Amino acid sequence: MISFNPKDLSTGRLHGYLLSAVAPRPIAFASTIDANGNPNLSPFSFFNVFSANPPIMIFSPARRVRDNTTKHTLQNVEEVKEVVINVVSYDIVHQMSLSSTEYPEDINEFQKAGLTMLPSDEVKPFRVAESPVQFECKVKDVVHLGTEGGAGNLVICEVVKLHIADEVMNADSTINQEALDLVARAGGSYYSRAKLGFFEIPKPLQTMGIGVDGLPEHIRNSMILTGNNLGMLANVEALPSKEEVNQFIEDISKRYPEIKTASHRKKHKLAQNYLSYGDVESAWKLLLS
Repeated sequence: MISFNPKDLSTGRLHGYLLSAVAPRPIAFASTIDANGNPNLSPFSFFNVFSANPPIMIFSPARRVRDNTTKHTLQNVEEVKEVVINVVSYDIVHQMSLSSTEYPEDINEFQKAGLTMLPSDEVKPFRVAESPVQFECKVKDVVHLGTEGGAGNLVICEVVKLHIADEVMNADSTINQEALDLVARAGGSYYSRAKLGFFEIPKPLQTMGIGVDGLPEHIRNSMILTGNNLGMLANVEALPSKEEVNQFIEDISKRYPEIKTASHRKKHKLAQNYLSYGDVESAWKLLLS
């Protein structure tokens, strides 16, 4: 067994060990609002529930290890002491991942991730309509654990109202865990689907993906492509060129002679198949043909 003194490790190395070993971790998909009313949405896996009476949850938007900057979520909960903590089901995991992109302060992550803003009853921040359970919370306190990169900031929240989707409820008013289909965070690019185990999602682009709101209308409003599919397609910096699209269609027409005259529906189904293998580039070339 290899042993370490935390003080002998770089913050980045220690951060990696902690996140890989303390896993999987539940995800707080936190919706906040700034003093000017601008919404923000971001996921945090330093999160759990700590009390039922009163109902208390804590999540931690840590200072960035890379450059010691803070996240908009932390700034927002210090300005407007309210937050909605939305749970993350598998159906929205790629959209959740996309929302963690470091978009500028005035960018609405709901729109970038293609998620619906649902008004809350007791607090100002919006709920994520697609999340199966949403907790409206008042921020009781923010505890700063340090001033250097990697330091946590404990946001202590009291639940003032919760919303649970009908489809995840059992007849006896308990939550059906399999229907809830939660995902959790692990180290690196790994996530865990509660009922199936580990899978990977590439980290969002540092250069910022185009976002779901940047997708062509026929793709964004597809009757075939899921939210997760759209999240994968939106995590690209630029679209393939017309020349790349034409070459791709020429190449695959040898296997699919009908592809040049295929309907949007057929192309979307085939693109979805490419996405199931993580081949976002081929899916894009097909969809733009």
